[in-house]
Amino acid sequence: METVKRNKYRSPEASAFYMAGLTLLGIVVITFIISLFWTPYSPDATDASAKLLAPCLEHPFGTDNFGRDVLSRVMAASKYTIYISAAGVAIALILGTVAGIPAGYFGGYIDKGIMLLGNSIMCFPGILLALVAVAVFGASVGNVIWALGLVFAPTFARVCRVGTMEIKELDYITHARVMGVKPYRIMAMHIFPNLVPQLLPATVIGLANMTLFESGMSYLGLGVQPPDASFGKMLSDSQAYIRVAPWLVIFPALMLVFYILGLYFISEGLRVNLAKGGKR
Repeated sequence: METVKRNKYRSPEASAFYMAGLTLLGIVVITFIISLFWTPYSPDATDASAKLLAPCLEHPFGTDNFGRDVLSRVMAASKYTIYISAAGVAIALILGTVAGIPAGYFGGYIDKGIMLLGNSIMCFPGILLALVAVAVFGASVGNVIWALGLVFAPTFARVCRVGTMEIKELDYITHARVMGVKPYRIMAMHIFPNLVPQLLPATVIGLANMTLFESGMSYLGLGVQPPDASFGKMLSDSQAYIRVAPWLVIFPALMLVFYILGLYFISEGLRVNLAKGGKR
């Protein structure tokens, strides 16, 4: 396997983006890891005597209109946010890679057919397609993941297609073809590894965009279903109490912003490094 050699120099500008992104993302990821083993209270436990309590020592993020601990629900919501975005991107990445690399390598009718299918999906608003799919097949975490994966797959297919069209013209790819190396081996062992630097920023952006989509779907009631916690549903439920209990909006919104902004900062750092070509 041969890969394009790249200078590993990291520009100061990219390092600043990485540091900011990892700091914000780290807050959410650490919250997610802790929630796997411990939460202050059960996220679904209600307490009629503790409704709409302001943040205090017993409830650092306050309680909601059902007396549920907001900190515990924020911790539980982080699990769904990370799980759905990661699983959705994995599906989109696999489908996009399987479709985009052959399209760029073979060209012709294969390329036209795959791109026609991808363009047909992309001509509709992604959130609308995801909402329709979930409305038809049912609102569940699994359906949300598959809907988002299918909606985002054409984006990864385009990245893979364009990158493959460039890489397949390199000398070592030509030599491999002349030596009789099978196309599937060339695509898997020689082309795909060189697409990874191009796919990394797209993957990070995909995580952020999928989180926005999932939050929007949960806000509309078609994402994570009650009593499970999700940032979008928490924001939707808190609308009626925003003046009397602003903490119901502040803490879920902050965690959502930290996660998405952290991913965007990391993606921008990757873009800066790629744009500079690793040169000082």
